[in-house]
Amino acid sequence: MINYFLKLCGLPHNDLLRDRIYRRLWTSILISSFGAQITILALPLTAAVMLNATASQMGILTFMETLPFVLLSLPAGVWLDRVRKLPVYIAGETMIALAVISVPIAWYFDVINMTWLYVVGFMIGAINTTAGSAAQIVLTQIVPRERLVEAHAKNALATSGAEVSGPAAAGVLIKLLSAPLALMADAILLLTSALILRGIHITEHRPEKADSHFWRDLKEGVRFVMNKPLLVGLACTVGMWQLCYNAALVVQILFATRLLGLSEQAVGLSYMAIGVGSVAASIYGHRISRWLGPGPCMVAGIAVCGLGWGGLALAPAGWIGIAAFGAMLMAFAVGGVLIFINFLALRQAVTPEPMLGRMTSTMRWLILIPAGPGALIGGWLGEHLGLRVALGFAGFVALGVALIAWRHPLIRGIKHLPTLTAHADNPELATAEGKSK
Repeated sequence: MINYFLKLCGLPHNDLLRDRIYRRLWTSILISSFGAQITILALPLTAAVMLNATASQMGILTFMETLPFVLLSLPAGVWLDRVRKLPVYIAGETMIALAVISVPIAWYFDVINMTWLYVVGFMIGAINTTAGSAAQIVLTQIVPRERLVEAHAKNALATSGAEVSGPAAAGVLIKLLSAPLALMADAILLLTSALILRGIHITEHRPEKADSHFWRDLKEGVRFVMNKPLLVGLACTVGMWQLCYNAALVVQILFATRLLGLSEQAVGLSYMAIGVGSVAASIYGHRISRWLGPGPCMVAGIAVCGLGWGGLALAPAGWIGIAAFGAMLMAFAVGGVLIFINFLALRQAVTPEPMLGRMTSTMRWLILIPAGPGALIGGWLGEHLGLRVALGFAGFVALGVALIAWRHPLIRGIKHLPTLTAHADNPELATAEGKSK
């Protein structure tokens, strides 16, 4: 019945969504992403509107969400390479639901404050440090490596579908129930996602190492990444983008509510622009990547984000500013999809399975080291020099990162997805081998 429905939808016989296991994973991602849209709006709006947080406090909130990645990513990667990943992924969805639901409970008992939000942000980040890495590895256990860009594009489409309707629904929930109570909906959706994931069965091959040692294995993971110029180049590029993204993130809600005068519901409607941009980029991202190449496509995504942040910084208040806010969100969505469908596929394509956990955690650690400072910089600039200065900083630096990455021959030269060979550090050599097979 499902295959007949998919045929009616016009999906080709070899489409990934025709695979029952991948389809279940994709559905879980869709539901979880819809819930995430509620938290993305409700948590900062609770801080900005209910608690009257300053720009610096918003920066600290974002910093607390990224801090666990710096502290825990490397040991989490070693641990992940020793356990089954799917149960970790399922447990993570459940635990985040419990963390999120603590906010409305604290609100009900009138003990909600910024410290509580800092703790919740840290808890969500800590769980995502391990469960998020496990989720990325689960995908490689379901989808062949040569189809990873396609799989990441479809996953981005699931996220994009949630981003189209999620923010508007979140805005309505926040308007009707208040921001803290709206978070209960995210908790329910996360638990539903966990139940769907429980129906997936994966045969995981984990060769046991009789002489395994925690710290040595951790060093092996870091050494693996550092000895591959491709992975180092990707980490530096996306890490600097993370700095810019977090600098902009901490002030954009304040910009919308205080400079543009938007209500919580209007902010939710504006965030639908992220969904529109994500859907478009998810549908065409795979084609753009094949046309430009994974490396140049990723660089183009960084430039698009930079233009969005810079444009909003220069836009005047009024309807032009509101339009620029929507355009910025759309540019961020398009750029983010173009960056990550290629970044994730590239790093997974050149990593052997026994190293995937440590590689994933090491790469997440490297790219998120600049995220915390970026959030603090954005908060400080927003509070002391103005919200526009913080957005302008993010846009200017992002465009500089795109220019530097474009001039990097290793990234610019990636025209095809590398193969898992001894020459994976040389994209041109690896892709030539792959095309000759």
